[in-house]
Amino acid sequence: MTTTTTTMTLDRKRILLIHPLGYSADRAAADIARKANLMPPIGLVSLAAYLEERGFVADVIDCFAHPDSDKMIDRYVSEHRPAFVGFTSTTSSFHDALRMAERVKALVPGLQSVFGGAHVSALKGQILERFPGVDYVAVGEGERILCELLEAGSGEGIKGIISRGASGEILYEARTDKGLELDTLPLPAYDKLRGFPDKYKLPIFNYPKAPNASCISSRGCPYQCSYCDRSVFGRSFRYNSAEYLYNHMEQLNDIYGIKHINFYDDQFTFNRERVEKFCLMMIDKPLGMTFNCAVRAEHVDEQLCLLMKRAGCWMMSLGIETGDPELLAQHRQNADLQMLEDTIRTIKRAGIRVKGLLMMGLPGESEESVQRSMEYVFSLPLDDFNLAKFTPFPGTPIYENVHDLGTFDEDWEKMDCMHFQFVPTGMTQERLEELFTLFYKKHYTRPKVMASYVTMLWKSPDSWIRFIKNFNDFWKFANTDRRRA
Repeated sequence: MTTTTTTMTLDRKRILLIHPLGYSADRAAADIARKANLMPPIGLVSLAAYLEERGFVADVIDCFAHPDSDKMIDRYVSEHRPAFVGFTSTTSSFHDALRMAERVKALVPGLQSVFGGAHVSALKGQILERFPGVDYVAVGEGERILCELLEAGSGEGIKGIISRGASGEILYEARTDKGLELDTLPLPAYDKLRGFPDKYKLPIFNYPKAPNASCISSRGCPYQCSYCDRSVFGRSFRYNSAEYLYNHMEQLNDIYGIKHINFYDDQFTFNRERVEKFCLMMIDKPLGMTFNCAVRAEHVDEQLCLLMKRAGCWMMSLGIETGDPELLAQHRQNADLQMLEDTIRTIKRAGIRVKGLLMMGLPGESEESVQRSMEYVFSLPLDDFNLAKFTPFPGTPIYENVHDLGTFDEDWEKMDCMHFQFVPTGMTQERLEELFTLFYKKHYTRPKVMASYVTMLWKSPDSWIRFIKNFNDFWKFANTDRRRA
């Protein structure tokens, strides 16, 4: 009877959305990734805007930006008594989210937890089977699912929600309705983020001016590479119109003084017509803003690059993954290193900076393939690059048979692309770490690379201020023996 009475006092029109840190708060100061790149949780602020438009109160606490948020979360649920607390989590941050869910549920009896994101969307019912602290899993696109959950007060009968039946059985029915028309969505509720925009920073040397921010203008990807998860948006491709993009940037500039935007899309230029229209709007009615985006080589050419440059495109990122042609062909559609090289040179000729995105440790990786990757990357006119440690995430095609391709320590908290949890057959973790460090050191000690970063003194002065301020931390990271981590 007491539990029932307590439950009735919960605010069914309110939800707290949480972006977990992923580890203990006392480790945050030493996390070099947070110093180099702190992006707003766009998914959560988009959900908050959608729910508030429909009469709910949706607040956001970003623990990644504010690691000391536990007391704030406890105080919030105690004072406001929301009916639900929602968590978005990556594989590495899931256990931290679970810890918080269990704590607030004990603090406020009757409060229910709902988890969303790629990790739980991929594992589906396994999450509820293994973790009692999770009441619901929202599979896929979350706006309508979460809205229906709040309206009903429980997950029973809601398509896209995984719940437990009266006897503990796992209940789930997939949604079959079409995805949302993205132009019907309100702009993300950036005002829900404490400290926005100054608290958030794009990667160092990846922007010309501050303050800057991120947004997402499309959902889905039509390609199916071995290492990419499509559990949330599938292989469809939906996108905001050019008008919506322009309006988004204009409001960020007017309200927050944002000077630079990173479009955090998988394939920004996949629909050429909308990009051309957007660029013409930026040229005809300048906002005094610049932008970055990620592209595939198949969907940019000289004409488009020149137009995007005029519109304010400052940097393009391309997924290279590996410079070994045979290894690339095993994992990526349309694997053509010559096309990638030609596209990179085309982008550079247009006056746009180029960032290469690579992985080390893919199934099939060898000392020879790493050497070929280094030779290939060092032959390209890249301005920046990011080398991630391959991680076979749940929901990716490679995950299903990864144990046949090497050794895999599925420790979720370390599955953050910063640890070699998977070691390909024929390699050792120690050797991968040595090659990883060698790759980075060879890149950053090349004279032309060092000279290009000197130019950032006037091209991105805020980046240099951040770099100097955190120099000791970057130096320690570069010289740490991560085999012991």
